[in-house]
Amino acid sequence: MAPIARGARKQEPLLGHLPPLRALSTSLLELTALAQKVAPQQMLHEALQLLQRLVPFDSAWWGEVSAGNAQAAPRNWLHGSIGLSQQFAQEWNALAAVDDFARLSMDRLGEVICENGPDAPGAIPPEMEAFSRRHGLFHCMAITVELPASGLMFFVSIYRKPQGLPFGSVEAELFGEFVPHLLCHWHHALHRLQALPASHPWDHHALAEPDGNLLYVGLRLGQALQQADPHWSGPALPADVCAGLRKLPCSVAVGKNARLRLEACGPLVLISLAARQQGGSHMPLAPRELGAATLYAHGHSYKDIASALGLSPATVRTYLRSAYTLLGVRNKVELVSALRK
Repeated sequence: MAPIARGARKQEPLLGHLPPLRALSTSLLELTALAQKVAPQQMLHEALQLLQRLVPFDSAWWGEVSAGNAQAAPRNWLHGSIGLSQQFAQEWNALAAVDDFARLSMDRLGEVICENGPDAPGAIPPEMEAFSRRHGLFHCMAITVELPASGLMFFVSIYRKPQGLPFGSVEAELFGEFVPHLLCHWHHALHRLQALPASHPWDHHALAEPDGNLLYVGLRLGQALQQADPHWSGPALPADVCAGLRKLPCSVAVGKNARLRLEACGPLVLISLAARQQGGSHMPLAPRELGAATLYAHGHSYKDIASALGLSPATVRTYLRSAYTLLGVRNKVELVSALRK
């Protein structure tokens, strides 16, 4: 998110032959169609390619971030990018404390922040200037919004190189309209995938591809991973957690005080951090086990449950066997009683 420049210059918007409103309308219609047909692991990347046609850029970065506080610097927890190196996020995390552009975007949620060059020498810390020049971050535009119930924020930052035109006011308006629509579609996709009971807050969960690449992570689960491995920086799960992906469903210990539950979630993997309940006890069932057990207790068949949760009937049977064992029940009547407690 780092800028080199803070000055602004006027320019004509780069919208081809389409008037701005028509271009935005076309892009939002394409975004809606994209969200309905593309696999979730491809959605954000392809959506940013749509944005690139609406507001041209040389590189982009998006993902989840925490603002930090007096004791900790801002931190990127999860990211994707176009035109940037694989080390970009890790480098940014090391410099986040001196990135005023990023802090401004986090302080002004939902507002487009735009900085165009060039700046006078020494206007930003030298390490930030070197980082920006190394990655071609000359003209910068970003927006950060709250990612509901996750404990984190979602951001999109786009950049142009020194030879590119500065971002204009019309482009900022289009950017500011496109990203909230993208977030809405992404939030709905997460809802459909996770299907979590209300007792399991989103900040205790993550979604990953079968190879361990993260699509979503909640703050509490991310903090547990970081405490277990201070060098972990995402966007993939740590190696010891990835090892569990080959034997779903399973539980994996992380550090001394946390345990994760890994289970199939359609084509993806749902990772859950044990959530503390009233009275200090722990939920005995993982979220997908609880979801399957609850639906079964309400009279749904294996096939119905599999369709609702995006699982195979065989996986549903596995979850129900596990639920019966963990709850200490022998039949559906006892299951209903145990779930009511």
